[in-house]
Amino acid sequence: MAKETQSQTVGAKPSPVVKWLLIGLSVLFLFVMLVLPLITVIQEALRKGFAAYREAISDPDAFSALNLTLEATVFAVVINTVFGLFAAWAVTKFRFHGKKLLVTLIDLPVTVSPIIAGLIYVLTFGRQSAIYPFLEEHDLRVVYAVPGIILATVFVTFPFISRELLPVLEAQGTDEEEAAAMMGAKGFTIFRKITLPHIRWALLYGIVLCTARAMGEFGAVSVLSGHLRGQTVTLPLQVEILFGDNKYMPAFAVSSILVILAVVILIVRSIVEYIGKEKK
Repeated sequence: MAKETQSQTVGAKPSPVVKWLLIGLSVLFLFVMLVLPLITVIQEALRKGFAAYREAISDPDAFSALNLTLEATVFAVVINTVFGLFAAWAVTKFRFHGKKLLVTLIDLPVTVSPIIAGLIYVLTFGRQSAIYPFLEEHDLRVVYAVPGIILATVFVTFPFISRELLPVLEAQGTDEEEAAAMMGAKGFTIFRKITLPHIRWALLYGIVLCTARAMGEFGAVSVLSGHLRGQTVTLPLQVEILFGDNKYMPAFAVSSILVILAVVILIVRSIVEYIGKEKK
């Protein structure tokens, strides 16, 4: 009797009312939290016409902020791709003391506030730092300079690629690499012919996520930038500055650039996900 009741419960179909209620609530939540703000940004950016919009986004400070954002993003993606590959490969393919500590350190930026990360770099490379005399002697500037922006962006984004690779490499195991090594294959050949084909879609997905996070970083970059217009201001900081100056339309115009970039990244992510699923 109990088995019959259990089978009936498992085989019971969910109520159509519950299904459509959950779908409606999900759509309403997404519309209010995501779609409506995006529509507002585009609407306010074009409120004074396309000519005013073009003038706002072609402003030298806005153009400089876009260049710096893209520069920091490229550096962060390249550095984190190399680090993510090395870290994920080391954790999954080798046994060594301190492996759990390494995995914990990889996750550290997820738990540390970006503001705190920025302050840490200020203390490490600022005037009160023990290494500041060396930096000054060799004319190396980190705080309130582009290297600080890049360091902050790298810090907040470096878990994304390694975290995408770790589960894929763990599922793959080491049997194929060990067999290839026994047959005389070298390390780079093993990676290129065996490891990389297994992880390429996870790697691309991690790169997309890292790119999206790098372009939108605000907290750590804000602390390290010094808000020097035309020098250390990224797009998110430029939006904040324009809002602070009560220049609302230009602020929304610059925000629309981030929205457009985010949509492009979302499309790329969807394509990567789709192709990755098709290849499995």
